[in-house]
Amino acid sequence: PRATPSTAARPPRARSEEDEEEADGSELRAAVVQTAYANGASSAYLLGLGVEIAAAKTGVKFLHTQALHYDLAVYFEANGHGTALFSQRLLETLCAVRDAAGAETAAESARVLLACHRLVNQAVGDALSDLLIVDAILRRRNWSFAQWDALYEDLPSRQTKLTVADRTAISCTADETRVLHPAPLQAALDELVRTVEAGRCFVRPSGTEDAVRVYAEASTQQLADKLALDAARAVHVLAGGTGPAPPSL
Repeated sequence: PRATPSTAARPPRARSEEDEEEADGSELRAAVVQTAYANGASSAYLLGLGVEIAAAKTGVKFLHTQALHYDLAVYFEANGHGTALFSQRLLETLCAVRDAAGAETAAESARVLLACHRLVNQAVGDALSDLLIVDAILRRRNWSFAQWDALYEDLPSRQTKLTVADRTAISCTADETRVLHPAPLQAALDELVRTVEAGRCFVRPSGTEDAVRVYAEASTQQLADKLALDAARAVHVLAGGTGPAPPSL
């Protein structure tokens, strides 16, 4: 059955120095790397499986850099760019398991993962190789596309933007999920989200124009639309919006 979270998913976080110290040991680390635009339902689903989620700034180069901190990392942006990375340490471990005697189940699993490594394009987000590996996984699990699609249901979401006098007046955390300056803006967003079922919202300055991009999600499309509009109005008031406040999306 589809898994629909009743509350907003815990947001992913960026790797810290403490994480790096923990990774110095022998334990292999695996994670899914997401940006703030990843739907909260996908994060809730992965966390429910016990999968670690790491956060990165929007842009493939930032996801790739974050993924390099792990032995196995899958990263994707909402626009479809992404791939999977295998560390040399993981590959050496898999080869050792594959060649070990007396553990055929583990050896078969190692062979499958090594085959995945040969198929995925770690240099770029190659859509064709990604398609092939998805097809291989579905065939191995004997799943249909409908079964795959039914794993969880995305929360309704809305994106919008509005022009501002100076986009550099807004600064955000490294993963772009929270506003650092102006501080009253983040306080206003927190208050808006608090009143919305499964609500989540963030704003970030555009990298190419004097505009602020707004993302919102909630349990219904109507609530997501309203949250996005209210957030845009808050940006207009507290971050130097130009022209009249947005009357609608």
